Amino acid sequence: MNCYRYLEKRGLSNDNAIRFVRRGKRFGRIPFPRHKLSTWTFLFGTTFLICFLVFSNLNKIPFHEKFEESPLILQQAHPDLRESETGRPPPPPPPPPPRSKRGRQHFPCEIGFAKSVDYLVEPSDLTNFTQFSLKYIDREQKTSSNNVFDLRFGGHQTLEERQQSFYAKNQTLHCGFVKGRPGYPSTGFEINEKDKAYMNTCKIVVSSCIFGNSDFLRRPTSKQISGYSKDNVCFVMFVDEQTLSKLSMEGNVPDDGGKIGLWRLVVVRNLPYKDMRRTGKVPKLLSHRLFPSARYSIWLDSKMRLHIDPMLILERFLWRTKSEYAISNHYDRHCVWEEVLQNKRLNKYNHTAIDEQFNFYQSDGLTKFDPSDPNKLLPSYVPEGSFIVRAHTPMSNLFSCLWFNEVDRFTSRDQLSFAYTYLKLKRMNPDKPFNFNMFKDCERRTLAKLFRHRITVLPS
Repeated sequence: MNCYRYLEKRGLSNDNAIRFVRRGKRFGRIPFPRHKLSTWTFLFGTTFLICFLVFSNLNKIPFHEKFEESPLILQQAHPDLRESETGRPPPPPPPPPPRSKRGRQHFPCEIGFAKSVDYLVEPSDLTNFTQFSLKYIDREQKTSSNNVFDLRFGGHQTLEERQQSFYAKNQTLHCGFVKGRPGYPSTGFEINEKDKAYMNTCKIVVSSCIFGNSDFLRRPTSKQISGYSKDNVCFVMFVDEQTLSKLSMEGNVPDDGGKIGLWRLVVVRNLPYKDMRRTGKVPKLLSHRLFPSARYSIWLDSKMRLHIDPMLILERFLWRTKSEYAISNHYDRHCVWEEVLQNKRLNKYNHTAIDEQFNFYQSDGLTKFDPSDPNKLLPSYVPEGSFIVRAHTPMSNLFSCLWFNEVDRFTSRDQLSFAYTYLKLKRMNPDKPFNFNMFKDCERRTLAKLFRHRITVLPS
């Protein structure tokens, strides 16, 4: 291939090529005879061609592909040409390749909320949910093998008791807050009587927690909350004494009613676990125990800011879908196998403890998630639990107790035990429906946006 043909292939005219060669004469001052110019040009071109071929082979790219534009480049660089050749508009470019886990982007999607809380009516058919009676073990008398009483917030549930607790029937089961014998110290999560009296009056609850001074206090946006909700919804933030002290140092001092903005701070003393993550599962999963009179509760992680009326959330995720429990799927992982590997990869918990839990679940029937299965019970086996909406029905309360018991017995990584708990509950109660709404992660991300920024509420 001579120099002119090469430049033609690069889109240059012969005139331009001649002009390019002629400019080369100005580079040197050594007088060459005119008849030797073509010889030197040939040698230079040959040397360049050999070097190019050598480097092309090293890169394992065929020589001709270096000069041929790919269809994608042609489509992007010459859209008019592509349309004239095919007679129709060019197709949209393919999506970019996925980024790494760290850099992957996830986008929210629209959620149609009701326009106002003024005309919301609680559905009258909530009584159609599965009905049975649950009571909770309040005190244990059990001792260890050496006759020493071992105090545990979650109690000492045997494997037989654990198995029986999965039946949706009238029963008394372990569900945290287990006390020891009279005269023994508390097992933890102590709340003063004034706060308990307030919590017993709550019918609808929005709750969160900060333990170990692990996050900032993000106040609900007051102007986005209706007067009805301000009067009828309890906004409770559970904190420990360390967090309360840090908040005071930052100028966030509760008023005479114990409030900072809409949050009423409830101080928890004598935390039941050294692991703050496990302690945080108490208010997250056991809201029906902390608020015994409540009919509904909304949990949000402390990283989120409530920026929409809680009544609109209840209507959208429970009432409209006739559900009693709502949680989103995970943004990346949908199988417990993947979640186990990720927890180990990031050293989220002791690997031996994870293996013990995972092996136990597999021996008890846990299978891999199959997205192609038309009869799958859930759209994902891994939740994103930063936002949970619950009706305090018997099935919802039972599931919450069972899920907490797994966190208490095994690891604090609740995403590892979620699918096993749900699938086992459904398997052992085939004739008793549990109206579960596992919504898309993009909806949760829209909610996360709601909790951080102002948005326009869409008509229902």
